[in-house]
Amino acid sequence: MTMHALDMLYKDVILDHHKEPRNFGRVEGAQLTREGLNPLCGDHVTVSVKLDPKGERIDRCGFEGQGCSICLASASIMTEEVSGGTVKDARRKVREFRELMLGKRPPEAFEGDVEALAGVRKFPVRIKCALLGWTTLNDALERHALGVDATKGVSRTECPEEVS
Repeated sequence: MTMHALDMLYKDVILDHHKEPRNFGRVEGAQLTREGLNPLCGDHVTVSVKLDPKGERIDRCGFEGQGCSICLASASIMTEEVSGGTVKDARRKVREFRELMLGKRPPEAFEGDVEALAGVRKFPVRIKCALLGWTTLNDALERHALGVDATKGVSRTECPEEVS
């Protein structure tokens, strides 16, 4: 995909997910709920996850909150990416998305709307906006794996050292 085509896709996808976010709202019966905050810009999301009875699959992932178009679009895309998959796959996708944002993974390694978010890399100050929902989900899943209440405290995104 040419850089111009990727830029256009980036803009279209961000606008679409911002105007009509997927899985917006709290998930009824969610076992995991985690709040995320970007203290530098004020983006704020709450991610909720309903797991299958064994706790191995994400039946549904949703989010709600306020923030910039990149933050909300990225959270919307994240919920589509992880809903219906395994917890293990969700953790891998979070790691790979972070690598994409840091330029350590090419956009072509992703399919669908995630690839379009690669355009955020051009604006280092906005990377933390794109990462907020993903980081919040990962924190909830980590806390769940450790047997810690994921509803206590707030996840905060920090600008990765490689971007600062």
